[in-house]
Amino acid sequence: MTEFSDWIIRHEAIIRLSGFFSVLLLMASWEIIAPKRVLIASKLTRWFNNFALVIFNTLLLRLLFPMAAVGFALWIEQQHWGLFNMIPIPEIIAVIIAVIMLDMVIYGQHVLFHHVPLLWRLHRMHHADVDIDVTTGARFHPIEILLSMGIKFAAILILGAPALAVFIFEMILNLMAMFNHANIRLNATWDKWMRLFVVTPDMHRVHHSVINRETDSNFGFNLSCWDRWFGTYQAQPALGHEKMQIGLLEFREPHYLYLHHLLQIPFLSYSSDNRDHSNHSNGK
Repeated sequence: MTEFSDWIIRHEAIIRLSGFFSVLLLMASWEIIAPKRVLIASKLTRWFNNFALVIFNTLLLRLLFPMAAVGFALWIEQQHWGLFNMIPIPEIIAVIIAVIMLDMVIYGQHVLFHHVPLLWRLHRMHHADVDIDVTTGARFHPIEILLSMGIKFAAILILGAPALAVFIFEMILNLMAMFNHANIRLNATWDKWMRLFVVTPDMHRVHHSVINRETDSNFGFNLSCWDRWFGTYQAQPALGHEKMQIGLLEFREPHYLYLHHLLQIPFLSYSSDNRDHSNHSNGK
């Protein structure tokens, strides 16, 4: 590992927190100056409970996974396990390939959480938000967060992903999740060219539609190519971004904005638990 990458790993927490709060402030300001949609729920209530969930998830991860993903990757390197620790390859090439492969794994995980009924029960808490803004990007059920970390650890083990690659990937994933969930108005030309490479807010917003065929599209968080290559890309919502309905039809009551009700969502039974993914006409 080079001195530069070693320095980055040693200062991981500071760099990640700085990046998080910088992008959060930028997106929150942009949402005020140039919002894409008119929000329908109390922003104060949503933000308070969404951030309470983030804090809860962070503490839970630290408790159950004392070794974070970057630390796990360092340990894997020391054990010489995984693909990139067995094949002689320049570090920069290994880092680039590992970041891309980890992004594909997260895309696949996202698809899986939509199509396996038990996993959908967990993931639907993310989709139950009746508005979509920068805080929605961090709104995931604790059990989903733990499963996601386990999948990430397995991918790091198999790939032998360099610690620097894991750090870069996690930074990109967290920052892009805030960006592509943000309620911001992006110039149409910029959006057209940006989404050739990365997931834009207009691209990902389609994924939060109440219409099943739109919910089951645009699964990517960072690179936009996976949706195009695997046939899950949809350019625009049928009703347009301003008129489309966000969320899930069965979780629209105001009490679902609060943390204790959010945590109960996976354990509630609804007729849509086993979703009909062929339903292209509505969200029922």
